[in-house]
Amino acid sequence: QVQLVESGGGLVQAGGSLRLSCAASRSTFSNYAVGWFRQAPGKERVFVAAISRRSDNTNYADSVKGRFTISRDNAKNTVYLQMNSLKPEEAAVYYCAARFTTTDNYYDLVSRYANWGQGTQVTVSS
Repeated sequence: QVQLVESGGGLVQAGGSLRLSCAASRSTFSNYAVGWFRQAPGKERVFVAAISRRSDNTNYADSVKGRFTISRDNAKNTVYLQMNSLKPEEAAVYYCAARFTTTDNYYDLVSRYANWGQGTQVTVSS
């Protein structure tokens, strides 16, 4: 098990940027693939971006490609989500999730993750 803590959310105007961080409790975080998901009120939790344990592979939802970038610093046990050109419809609680793995895969399904953070609120004003 690994504990995850998200930070970096807040209020931003449409077109603005935020960088979210996901800090892990374990020094073996390099053995975990990580994903970012978001959930708007009354809607399902949906995939945003994912990264493999050693950053070799990444994947993005089509709606964020070219605007969001996922990265990680295993020495700091932290994964980041840089979000640019934010849109009002992207306001949501953003969650990071981690999955122990021995492969270089990424995972883009909620069901693949056993470890979740508490989420950080992102609000985008129009």
